[in-house]
Amino acid sequence: MIDTAHPEHPQHPDQHERWMRMAVDLAMQAAQEDEVPVGAVIVHENRAIAGAYNQREMLSDPTAHAEMIAITQAAGALGDWRLENCTLYVTLEPCPMCAGAILQGRIPNVIFGAMDPKAGAVDSLFHLLNDPRLNHRCEVTGGVMAELCAKMLTDFFAAKRAQGKK
Repeated sequence: MIDTAHPEHPQHPDQHERWMRMAVDLAMQAAQEDEVPVGAVIVHENRAIAGAYNQREMLSDPTAHAEMIAITQAAGALGDWRLENCTLYVTLEPCPMCAGAILQGRIPNVIFGAMDPKAGAVDSLFHLLNDPRLNHRCEVTGGVMAELCAKMLTDFFAAKRAQGKK
């Protein structure tokens, strides 16, 4: 039996901040590249096996969300599309597309920062990761470092509006 109360366990609250900080760093890198600042990290056996940030503009790809890229990286790292025993950390509540990929990858644990009242598919608008009609469900923890995660987005879009850009 795994002791989740142990500070080294990936589900321990202290670890949530550790991995979310890594996701925040990736989100900051996205902002520096003029991408919406969202970062994602996937942890397996207390080791980061994937880390990505939004790259929609850079790749001209509407599916290039941080979660999607990280899921692809993690599957490659494990050599399996089943991402069992993994935890996804992401700075923004996943959208419907990303929630679908999380379910398809069988990721059992999702930790997110800021809520997304316009497109959130985990808690805000939809509850896809806990829908009993689906064959897979996830343990979800929201609000980890939420203020910082939300501030990155708010600041990014305020700067965009000030520049008169979309």
